[in-house]
Amino acid sequence: MDFLTLILLLLPIGFCAYFLGSRRAVAVAGGKDGIRNLHSLPSHHGALTAIGAVLPALFLACVWQMALPPVLTGILKDGLPAEMRQLPANQFSLIVNDIKNVVAGNMTPGADQTMILEAAERYIDLHNTAEMLLTGLVLLVVAASFLFVHSRIRVDLRARNVVERVLKALLVLCSAFAIFTTIGIVLSVLFEAIRFFKIVPLHEFLFGLDWSPQMAIRADQTGSSGAFGAVPVFAGTMLIALIAMVVAIPIGLMSAIYLSEYASERLRTTAKPLLEILAGIPTVVYGFFAALTVAPLIRDLGLALNLSVSSESALAAGLVMGIMIIPFVSSLSEDVLHAVPQSLRDGSLALGATQFETVKNVVVPAALPGIVGGILLAVSRAIGETMIVVMAAGLSARLTANPFEAVTTVTVQIVTLLVGDQEFDSPKTLAAFALGLVLFFFTLFLNFVALRVVQKYREQYE
Repeated sequence: MDFLTLILLLLPIGFCAYFLGSRRAVAVAGGKDGIRNLHSLPSHHGALTAIGAVLPALFLACVWQMALPPVLTGILKDGLPAEMRQLPANQFSLIVNDIKNVVAGNMTPGADQTMILEAAERYIDLHNTAEMLLTGLVLLVVAASFLFVHSRIRVDLRARNVVERVLKALLVLCSAFAIFTTIGIVLSVLFEAIRFFKIVPLHEFLFGLDWSPQMAIRADQTGSSGAFGAVPVFAGTMLIALIAMVVAIPIGLMSAIYLSEYASERLRTTAKPLLEILAGIPTVVYGFFAALTVAPLIRDLGLALNLSVSSESALAAGLVMGIMIIPFVSSLSEDVLHAVPQSLRDGSLALGATQFETVKNVVVPAALPGIVGGILLAVSRAIGETMIVVMAAGLSARLTANPFEAVTTVTVQIVTLLVGDQEFDSPKTLAAFALGLVLFFFTLFLNFVALRVVQKYREQYE
């Protein structure tokens, strides 16, 4: 039985354990009339029985699944001929990858690769044996742990306390998993970026004006050293994001104010979901719309006004991106505006202020922390967008403030640098991690600004 099927099997086992544990608690209490004598409810006893039956088996299955690949690889290595085991580590890893590709069905060995085919068959046999052994061990652990917990159910058993401690530990584990995942992502990007900065100086990357990361194969070829001045990439990112926010912030904020303060309840419940549909459209559709409709329209308007407009421009990408992120501003802003206490509005109107003055001087300032959070979320979304920029703004790294020219962004360059087979010792590939690190620190700065704004105005209006 494979790992996923085994995990799914534990679900009905857990439900059965819950049912049997609840019945056992009622029986121990002397029937339904004696439930009040139990320290915990029968549902708590059932939950404790289910946790006790499933959790140890789930832990065993996860540990087994993590330890199985290296163990099987070691056994497989011992079964290979001595001349293969004595190969350098990189060549031996290629042989192991070929064997695993044959096992997965992604590769058919040639006539001269009978050794790989035999090793693949041996690997499949070992894997099937390991799965059978795991299934037996899991079922044995489930039975033993269920009988242990089920037999210890009694009137004074503090099942509720145990269940609450287990759930609390589970919540802490999930939080720690998210935190450590974030730390792992940051460290992986940081270490690769440090390798890049050992090759390319930091000041050249941050302040250089020429971005051409293409590396030649031979040293005598033109541009063999590449150029890694990232200022044009950062400038293109900021230009497109600025155009997008010029579109999204006014439209989104005004829409939120209208829906929250002026629209009827019927119109609000209808218009808000329609507006949020924009967030559900795939970005590749926005990219097609920008490339096939908006960009040609801007080019034709530019020609009519005797302006030089590129077929791929920052303006086209920024306008469509702004339309895409309108829901991030409008929906979040409308929620926080609607959450402002009605007493603040009533007090302002009672003092003689008009509805517009109330919105401007009372409602919007009170909701400003949430509005700023929505705007910064939209900024992060704009900075991280890729498909629209690829299809409508191009890949040219130009240091320009002209929205009618083609530019590129950080995320587009990261995708471009990591497409295809790459060597991670090359500055061209490592440059993607340096760009990602800069993007991470910029997003961190935006979060810091958002927290400062929230703290300032929350103290003022609470």
